[in-house]
Amino acid sequence: MQAIFYDRARDLADAVRLGQQPGARYIAGGTNLLDLMKGDVEHAQRLVDVSRVGLDAINELPDGGLRIGATARNSDTANHRLVRQRYPLLSQALLSGASGQLRNMATTGGNLLQRTRCPYFTDTAFNQCNKRLPGSGCGAREGYHRMHAIVGASPACIAVNPSDMNVALAALDAVVLVAGADGERRIPIMEFHRLPGDTPQQDTILRPGELITAVELPPSKFARNSYYLKVRDRASYAFALVSVAAALELDGKVVKQARVALGGVAHKPWRAAAAEAMLVGKPLSDGVSREVALRLLEGAQPLPENQFKIEMAQRAVVRALRIAGDSA
Repeated sequence: MQAIFYDRARDLADAVRLGQQPGARYIAGGTNLLDLMKGDVEHAQRLVDVSRVGLDAINELPDGGLRIGATARNSDTANHRLVRQRYPLLSQALLSGASGQLRNMATTGGNLLQRTRCPYFTDTAFNQCNKRLPGSGCGAREGYHRMHAIVGASPACIAVNPSDMNVALAALDAVVLVAGADGERRIPIMEFHRLPGDTPQQDTILRPGELITAVELPPSKFARNSYYLKVRDRASYAFALVSVAAALELDGKVVKQARVALGGVAHKPWRAAAAEAMLVGKPLSDGVSREVALRLLEGAQPLPENQFKIEMAQRAVVRALRIAGDSA
C-alpha cells in the first residue's frame, strides 16, 4: 500500500508552496482525481487541499466580464445570476454534465483538468495506453473506439476531452489564470489543452506545481443567441458523443460575430476560426451552417466504429446554430 500525505493549504501562497513538493497534486472536489487514484490510474504521493484557500468567488469584472474562482462548485456557477444572464451557454453546458450530486462537488479548476474516460486509460487491466503508460501503444485504435476522436488525434492517442464546461469556455474565449513558483500566468482557453502528438500523457500546458486560480470570461454579446447541444447515448449522466457550443451576435438575421466549438471529437475543445468567419456578414441559414460544419471537420480521420461521428457532428452544428439563432 502506498502512503499518501495530506496538506490543507491556508492561503494561495501556501498552496503554491506545498504544490512544489515531489508527487504533490492539488485537490478540491476530488470527483475525478480520487476515482483515478482508487483505480490505480493516478499515483499522487501528496494531496494539497485547496478547497479552503478562498478561490470560490464569482465576481463581476470592471469591464463587464466575469471571474469564476477555481474552487467554485459547478452547481453554484451554473445557477449564478450573472452566469445565467450573461453566459447562459456556460450554464447550459454545466447542467448537462454528470449528476446533481457531482455538480455539487466538482469545481471549475477540476473540470478544466478532467481526464479522459477512454476505457484503455481508466482500466488498468488494459496494458496499452500511451496516456497512462507512455510508450505502450494505443489500445483503442485497434479496439473499442466508438467514443473517440475524429479530429486532432495522433497515432499515439485518440482519446477525447470529456468536459462539457470546457467546450462552452472555448466558445466564450475564456482565459485561465494560474499561479506557480514563477508567478502568475494568463492562458487563453484554446491554448490551455493540448493535442496528443507524441506526448498524450500531457493534457494541458500547465507547468509542474502550477495551480489554477480562476477563469475569466470577457464581456459577451452572445447571451441572447447561444445554445449548447449535447448528443449522447442517454438523457443523463452520459458523456457526449458529440457536443456543440454555438454563440452568435446578430444584427437582425445577419451574423456579426460567431463562435462554434465542438466537444466529443478531439483531445481538446475543437474550433476553427476560418469556419466561424464563414458566418460573419451573412444571414443565418441551414445552408451556410452546413458549410461551416464541413469546414470545422475538414481533414477528419475517423476509425471504423466512429465514422458516424462526422455526419452526427455536422448535423449537430446545423441544429445548434439554428436554435441559437432562434433563441432571442
